[in-house]
Amino acid sequence: MQMNDDVRKIIYGVLILFLLTIVGYISFIFVNACGFSLTCPQGQPLVVRTPIPSLVPATMPAPERNRAQGTFNKCQIAAVDLIGAWVTGGYPENDAFPFTDVKGTPCEGTFKKDVQPLFLESSLWYPGAQACASCHQPDLKLALMNMNLSSYEGIVAGADRANGEPKGTDILGGGDWSKAILHQMLYAPNGQTLIGRPAMPLGRPADVPENGPLVFAGAPAAGASASGTPASPTPEGTLAVEGTVTPTGTVAP
Repeated sequence: MQMNDDVRKIIYGVLILFLLTIVGYISFIFVNACGFSLTCPQGQPLVVRTPIPSLVPATMPAPERNRAQGTFNKCQIAAVDLIGAWVTGGYPENDAFPFTDVKGTPCEGTFKKDVQPLFLESSLWYPGAQACASCHQPDLKLALMNMNLSSYEGIVAGADRANGEPKGTDILGGGDWSKAILHQMLYAPNGQTLIGRPAMPLGRPADVPENGPLVFAGAPAAGASASGTPASPTPEGTLAVEGTVTPTGTVAP
């Protein structure tokens, strides 16, 4: 009788151990696949998503090439020469000013669309360059030379305005670009200014042309036609750096 009870206990123990092993194995598989959440995403059906089309449907209207070319009809000029043309033209805030591009085409530009971006855009004067206005900022107490190059008013007001004076040291030479401090800081043959001060923007390497990078700006004046190969299209109101200007004024790739 005692032996039968012992055998029965052994059988029951084996069955219980077997069931616990099965339950533990299933639990391990579930937790490994689904975590401790009762909602297992592995068991959900796959969602078939519509791929994003990479080609324009054939039913879309064809772009108007003539209209696009007219909108992007830009002139090309070195950055320093463009600022100089604006200063020589009386540095107007809203009115157009004349300039001649590298191909000899009479062009017109405006401060807001063509000149101001030269002070606001980073990596324009050379790759990795900080925007001029990042150092010469509106907060005059923190701005280098207490000068604000972020706005028309700040540029015209000049430098050395630590206490927010409405007028400081003139940086535009009174309209004479050759005498302007701004010109002396931006014109840099071989990366060196002619007045022994660091060329701007700060950190400017020697391989940047003396008159700065070649940019797209303005548009041919009324009645003028661009000579040579038309400039590459650039969206209106933006500047694009392309190639370099050699000391002789010719464009190099």
